Amino acid sequence: MNKFLEIAGRIGSQRHLVAIRDGFVIIMPLMILGSMITLINNLPIDAYQNFMNSIFNGDTWKQFGGSVWTGTFAIVSLLVSFTIAYQLAKSYDKDGLSAGIVSFAASITIMQPVAEGSGLPMIWAGAQGLFIAIISSLIATELFIRLLGNKKLVMKMPPSVPPAVARSFAALFPAMITLSLFGLIKVLMLVGGIPDIHQAFYDLIQSPVSKMANTLWSAVIIALLIHVLWFFGLHGSNIMEPVMQTVYLPAIEANAKALEAGQEIPYIVTKPFFDAFMYLGGTGATLALIIAVFIAGRRHKHYRNISGLGAAPSLFNINEPILFGFPIVLNPLLIIPFIITPVVLTVFSYLVIAAGIVPKTIAFIPWTTPPIIGGFLATGSLKGAALAFVNLVIAVVIYLPFIKVAERNEVKKLEELAKAEQTTQQ
Repeated sequence: MNKFLEIAGRIGSQRHLVAIRDGFVIIMPLMILGSMITLINNLPIDAYQNFMNSIFNGDTWKQFGGSVWTGTFAIVSLLVSFTIAYQLAKSYDKDGLSAGIVSFAASITIMQPVAEGSGLPMIWAGAQGLFIAIISSLIATELFIRLLGNKKLVMKMPPSVPPAVARSFAALFPAMITLSLFGLIKVLMLVGGIPDIHQAFYDLIQSPVSKMANTLWSAVIIALLIHVLWFFGLHGSNIMEPVMQTVYLPAIEANAKALEAGQEIPYIVTKPFFDAFMYLGGTGATLALIIAVFIAGRRHKHYRNISGLGAAPSLFNINEPILFGFPIVLNPLLIIPFIITPVVLTVFSYLVIAAGIVPKTIAFIPWTTPPIIGGFLATGSLKGAALAFVNLVIAVVIYLPFIKVAERNEVKKLEELAKAEQTTQQ
């Protein structure tokens, strides 16, 4: 445990990982707002949906949530391209504001417009473009701050010029060179037959996975890939959605038809299988992570605060506050439980259902259906709810040791800060 704590501490203090973590923390208010709005729009209660539709004479009321979503989750890649660059530049004691602006511009530079000369591709401005946004912001910032340190590139201004104007001109040539390099990268990609780097990366990941069959091992690989992609800042659920739709959605339809015909239910792995037994609180079964924090992370104020804010949305499988608030993205401490937990739950659920202990899934459920309730609705049996509950307990047990490590790390930091304050006072 001590060795793991030491290694995790070293990795966790790495400059670029800290910048990514702090960059996501800055946009936490927007993530929480976006989560609440998603819950308001998609609350899986028919009486609520019918009541809202009757008041507004249709579903136009959902445009409110859609508009807020556009200003939060729909542009998360653009937001972090600024905030990560800002934090990284500040770690070098450089101008964070200028670095953030340059990084934001660099991210736009390599995007493929929707139409000739106009229109941002909103699909890549959101979570699906996170990986490219993170990488481009780190590269752009590293280039910019190194050029900014070159005295030959600094345009000196008279002392009478306001400081803000002087800083702007000091960053002029470094910004021009950085953005020109990104423009050159865009041209080289076009010459190489890659008009859209985001789409090319998306296809590179999605194509091999789409050929998998409907088996336990394919389900394990799908669960593994979704969470590995999320760890690196890619929206794993969206990337794998075509696979889920083409392979696992027809499976639940076949199960429902077999039930109606009085035949044997054919498929164990279906889309509701993942929704009911793996996504307990969202990707990574993060409802279990929240419970583990409340059990063992009492002195880790940051984890407790984020868990408190994210608890309500997580009950409906909306866990962006947790993914971006801890954050889980590129968090070396949480990578192991975040990836292992869904794999363990997938294997355990498959074996239990294959043994005939729990019925196979026979009904499609909304993705916002709360855990345990989802297990009951998907299988039409209390045994399904019991399996979801047992899975939640297993997930909490897996997360607990890692939260204890985080707790010890936090206590150690508090003790070091206390000693530093005492030394300063003396």
